[in-house]
Amino acid sequence: MNRREFSALMAASAVALTTTRASAYEEGPVTHLPLPRFVSLKGTEGYARRGPALTQRIDWVFTRNGMPLRLTAEFDHWRRVEDHDGFGGWIHYTLLSGARTVLITAPMAALYSLPETSAPVTAKAEVNVIARLLSARKEWCRVSAGGESGWIQKANIWGVDPEEIVN
Repeated sequence: MNRREFSALMAASAVALTTTRASAYEEGPVTHLPLPRFVSLKGTEGYARRGPALTQRIDWVFTRNGMPLRLTAEFDHWRRVEDHDGFGGWIHYTLLSGARTVLITAPMAALYSLPETSAPVTAKAEVNVIARLLSARKEWCRVSAGGESGWIQKANIWGVDPEEIVN
């Protein structure tokens, strides 16, 4: 293991205490955290700009508090993000949170009491509901929204990588 690989491993271990990725990652030049990674919108408005500066044109406005976003690049105090449809741009880091959320992508997605389809359904979630990510296994995630919690299949959400494990 060379020095760069060791540095990357140590930087990721701060996040990897709760998150494990099966695939290799790129290290962000500013935070030294893995890229890409998921974050969420802090507040109800976030301007996504064409470039990493206040003078850059606003291309998109995110308006949902807690919306999950995929962070793909870093530059100074700016982070390049995109939503589940691929829309996005550069947003100031103070508008982002490390709190993990997911977006329900399936109509009336079932939340189960256990991570198996034979378990009792505890709740159902509409498309585009934002839920807090509590944990993630290979094919299942534990989420909470609207006072309800349960296990949902990863195929029914956006905001967590397919092989990502979150404890």
